[in-house]
Amino acid sequence: MKPIKVGLLGIGTVGSGTFNVLKRNQLEITRRAGRSIEIAMVADLNVERARELTNGECEVVNDANLVVSNPDIDIVIELIGGYGIARDLVMKAIANGKHVVTANKALLATHGNEIFKAAEEKGVMVAFEAAVAGGIPIIKALREGLTANRIQWIAGIINGTTNFILSEMRDKGLDFATVLKQAQELGYAEADPTFDIEGVDAAHKATIMASIAYGIPMQFDKAHVEGITKLQASDIRYAEELGYRIKLLGISKRTEDGIELRVHPTLIPEKRLIANVEGAMNAVLVHGDAVGATLYYGKGAGSEPTASAVIADLVDITRLATADPEHRVPYLAFQSNSLSDLPVLPMAEIVTSYYLRMHVADKPGVLADVTRILADLTISIDAMLQKEPAEGETQTDIIILTHQTKEKNIVAAIDKIEKLDSVFGEVTKLRLEELS
Repeated sequence: MKPIKVGLLGIGTVGSGTFNVLKRNQLEITRRAGRSIEIAMVADLNVERARELTNGECEVVNDANLVVSNPDIDIVIELIGGYGIARDLVMKAIANGKHVVTANKALLATHGNEIFKAAEEKGVMVAFEAAVAGGIPIIKALREGLTANRIQWIAGIINGTTNFILSEMRDKGLDFATVLKQAQELGYAEADPTFDIEGVDAAHKATIMASIAYGIPMQFDKAHVEGITKLQASDIRYAEELGYRIKLLGISKRTEDGIELRVHPTLIPEKRLIANVEGAMNAVLVHGDAVGATLYYGKGAGSEPTASAVIADLVDITRLATADPEHRVPYLAFQSNSLSDLPVLPMAEIVTSYYLRMHVADKPGVLADVTRILADLTISIDAMLQKEPAEGETQTDIIILTHQTKEKNIVAAIDKIEKLDSVFGEVTKLRLEELS
């Protein structure tokens, strides 16, 4: 049978991994796909490097438009990244009747609705397993493996850079800036790490998972996004004393009022498996009504782990290329005419538990004033930790864990607490999820 011809846009870390794994495991992949899959064309601005990486085994060009317009190419792999040229090339590939595989979470989270609509009209597939959690097959699990379930919530460590930083801060007691520099030196963090440390990368991935889990359109603009840049080493230490660990989580939940979609540092009980995911590893915890909680763990980035997901998509498309488009797995798991209009809730309406740290005067009555404010806003206390002041000091830290309450209630309480004469500076607020 005629081989499937693939055009590769970008042969950087993931692109080279895809080329190498596909070549190394060619026989195994062909046995699974039923046809051989060949990268026939590569587009990269650095043509000389691309030719070295491909060893002259395929055509190399410096213009990606030549790939997406080539009538011999069946599938286009987009590994360029970003929102601009990548979007244009993907849309051109679809318009030319080509299937698309992409690892571009930013592109899908922001332009996914447009891309999927165009692909459906053209009758081609768009596959994106590599866009979330690298080599972990979480997209396939949500879209197919858990299809019998009503997904209730998802909580994921889906950015390896931030997880590495938080792990190092906890293990070594170092501050954020010190560990970030270390992460950059080790190659875990980019020279400009903004998308990672501010939570944007995780929010892109959480948006994609939420769309598949609940059958809603991509709505990245409605996600609450909060990074780890303001996190203090003292908060990680205090959380540990209370039996919790802090992770940057991408969280989505189905509620009676709508969908929660948020990314922020979160306290998790240390006994939970996901709380013990360390270093640059990723993990996603999914709760379905029939199956209960399922955990997916592995490498969330890297050349060959991500290539594993890219090639899995190539195999899926190869198997289904001749299938009637109406009988293929829908892009977002649900049929396009059955997507829900459930709203994404504003953060003020989110209900969860909270960790509050405040720096206060070490004198009688301070705690009574704080607890009175919380009680007036119907916020109950679950646990409290009051630190002994250092010798000669007249100020100390109080840490409070609350039971569940609405975000707007805790914000109102913090506003009042910060106005107390006995409270110095801002109150630190972190959210807490039991994940039970």
